[in-house]
Amino acid sequence: MSTTPTWVSAFLDFAPGGFDRGVAFWSAVTGYSPSSARGERGEFGTLVPPAGDDYLRVQDLADGPGRIHLDLHVADPLVATEAAIEAGAHVLVRHEAGYVVLRSPGGFVFCYVAHPASRRPSPATWPDGTRSMVDQVCLDVPPSSYDVEVGFWRTVTGWDLTDVDEAEFERLQPPDEQPLRWLVQRLDDDQPTVDAHLDLAASDRDAEVARHVALGATVVAGHDWWTLLTDPTGLRYCITRRTPR
Repeated sequence: MSTTPTWVSAFLDFAPGGFDRGVAFWSAVTGYSPSSARGERGEFGTLVPPAGDDYLRVQDLADGPGRIHLDLHVADPLVATEAAIEAGAHVLVRHEAGYVVLRSPGGFVFCYVAHPASRRPSPATWPDGTRSMVDQVCLDVPPSSYDVEVGFWRTVTGWDLTDVDEAEFERLQPPDEQPLRWLVQRLDDDQPTVDAHLDLAASDRDAEVARHVALGATVVAGHDWWTLLTDPTGLRYCITRRTPR
């Protein structure tokens, strides 16, 4: 049985007190509608696109700082988990609902789930005619754990690794029908664990940045190809000059 992910969802995990603001912001910037809450304390939700299958979800953390984690959709989470353990993962939770929470060798949290999905949503078109979409996750990897972490994800996903023009980046290549591209960044400085951020593609980056700022985002830094921002809860993300697919 293949353990290669057939779909990947990104979870926006909001620190305590930030859930409502975070959900409202990301619903507004994506055009996706919040689902009804689920979970033992109503801590989980989904951002539902107008068409296609969902790939952005939200969680109200009971403690700790905000973060991004990933759900890897596979045929059998238990089989995939055993393969991931062989590759260096550590199991955090085997939930009675069927999903498994793990940690990569570099400390990045991810889950195996069995929910089927296959229809990638289209970019949103805004009233001014511009288009945008959350279409990429970037793993931010400390230099001391880079080689091990990249090797782990190549093994777990079964995807090829390719170079990018910028020396500090490489790209894992999921199938085109997947909603999220995967970028891997070698950080300049060490940090305790691997983390991640989301990237948006935008047909007009300046207009997209202005729209996000009006909704409560803060610009942190500008670069030739991307602008780094934080959402109203403090989560980092980027708006890029890439054309939405």
